[in-house]
This record gives sequence, C-alpha cells and structure tokens, in this order.
Amino acid sequence: MQPKRSVEVTPTADALARVACELIAAAAAASIGRRRVFRIALAGGTTPRAVYRLLADDPYIDFRHWQVFWSDERCVPPTAVESNYAMAKAALLDRLAAPPALVLRMAGEGDPPAAAAAYAHTVRELTPPNAAAGTGDTPRFDLILLGMGADGHTASLFPGAPALDEAARLVVATPAPTGQMRLTFTYPLLNAARRVLILVSGAEKAATLRAVLQGPHAPTRHPVQGVQLVKGNLTWLVDAAAYGEMGE
Repeated sequence: MQPKRSVEVTPTADALARVACELIAAAAAASIGRRRVFRIALAGGTTPRAVYRLLADDPYIDFRHWQVFWSDERCVPPTAVESNYAMAKAALLDRLAAPPALVLRMAGEGDPPAAAAAYAHTVRELTPPNAAAGTGDTPRFDLILLGMGADGHTASLFPGAPALDEAARLVVATPAPTGQMRLTFTYPLLNAARRVLILVSGAEKAATLRAVLQGPHAPTRHPVQGVQLVKGNLTWLVDAAAYGEMGE
C-alpha cells in the first residue's frame, strides 16, 4: 500500500467529530479483524474531546480489543486539568462498560527524559513493527490521532524545536513555547503508522492550514508538514471554518 493523503471537509465542528468517530470505529474494526487488536495513540485538545465522547457512546465498538496510547503529554500529574490523559479518561475511558485491553499513559509527572525513554521502550515492547511495509523495526500503530495548532505544530513537535530533527528516538522530552516540558512521539514513530488522522477545527487555524496544504514544504516552520507516512493513509479532517482560506 502506497502512502495516501486525503482532505475531508465537514460543515461544522460537530460534524467533524461525528465523521472522526466513524473513521476511528472503521479503523478499529479492520484492525481487530486482521490482527485481533487495535493499537491507537490518542491526542489532546478540544476537538478530540468531542470525538472521545462520541466513541464512548457508540454501542457497536468493542473496546476490549483496543490498546490505548498517547502521542504526546504535558509534564504534569495525571490528575491535572492540563493532562491529555486526564481529558481522555474523563471523556472516554471512565464511561466505558468494558475497558480497553491496555491503557498506557505517558508519565508526565516523572523526569521528562527518563519518562520519554521509558515510554519509547514500552511502545517497542508492545507494538510490533512490520518490516514488509518499509518501516523497518519501528513500531507500527494502527492509528495515530493528531491535531494542528495555529502555529502549525502537531503532537508536541513545535516550530524550530530540536525534536524535529530526531531520527532515532521514538519519544522525546521537549519544551513547548511556554517553557513547559512535554513528551512527544517523533517523526519516525508517527510516519511508520498504518493510519494518521489529523483533526483541524476553527477559523483561527485557516491561514495556517492553507500554508501547510498549499505552501512550500517547511516543517521547521510548520511541523505538521513533517507527518508523511512511509506507507499508509494520512487523512486531514477539517471543518469549513478551518478550510475557509483554501483556494480552489
């Protein structure tokens, strides 16, 4: 399967959440059918929260075959309001009658470099590679969910950060522009995935989205451009407000 990129536009943010739920449910069913497990890395943010609530309400999803990871995390305790894990726990995990087979959060409260190394080690242990896909020995997630900030960052890969040049480590500690430390997947791990779904909502991101999709390739300026799957499906799911500055 050669890498594919598609852009799907929904009329509203609510519609975006519904379509995202449908795409994730379909990816889960396909993965469980083929491999008896669905390995997904979740994202933080307002848009994913709505998606997680819809997933929790879907009576047809069998979460017992899910293995849940996170693509990035703030270096805060798991009970902090800023925690990506805490958000997903409240919106999704705590509302499930049958919990996933595995939930592996990033230890944001620990020493950042040590926590990043430990998470990378565990990902390698639990997520098998698929050398036939051309991704070598890199773990291959079934789906990684991402967003895009108004500055063009994704996960916790920020413009100009040294983490953008990481070619060996799968998870690193990196500072956000605010100075707060984060843990994040790097490009090698992101780009080995079978599927990546990037959610973008809101008019405040329209100019950046146009630059990312129609402008020159400059991932040091817009890190989301560095998400280029080796072999797999990359889907941009955006609402009309975010798509508003795209030319025909």
